[in-house]
Amino acid sequence: MSDGKLVGIVLVSHSAEVAASVAELAKGLAGGATDVPVAPAGGTEGGGLGTSAELIAAAAASVDRGAGVAVLTDLGSAVLTVKALLAEGDELPDGTRLVDAPFVEGAVAAVVTASTGADLDAVEAAAAEAYTYRKV
Repeated sequence: MSDGKLVGIVLVSHSAEVAASVAELAKGLAGGATDVPVAPAGGTEGGGLGTSAELIAAAAASVDRGAGVAVLTDLGSAVLTVKALLAEGDELPDGTRLVDAPFVEGAVAAVVTASTGADLDAVEAAAAEAYTYRKV
């Protein structure tokens, strides 16, 4: 458990609307989870489809509460953009981690787990475990 600080969550999508909608869905399915800092980082600065290092960095800074930041992504270039930011070393808050998880299910699991005060390792594990969710 943390010291009262919650893990922040950033949802990176190629679409601003998708990122915002998944953030809303995850918080809603987590019983509101109003205390969990969640930020969407979707699309480009101009509102187009794509990913923006600047929007991702700003989102990560906005959710950083000192307990780490879990970043979930949708598709290929979003992953590459986050990896590049992490490699630069000074663009994202300390304790920022790219989480390998399905975007929607992982986001819900991450927000639910973060809302309990769990640490970054537990949030990452819960999000990654969402890969095992079967639908049939």
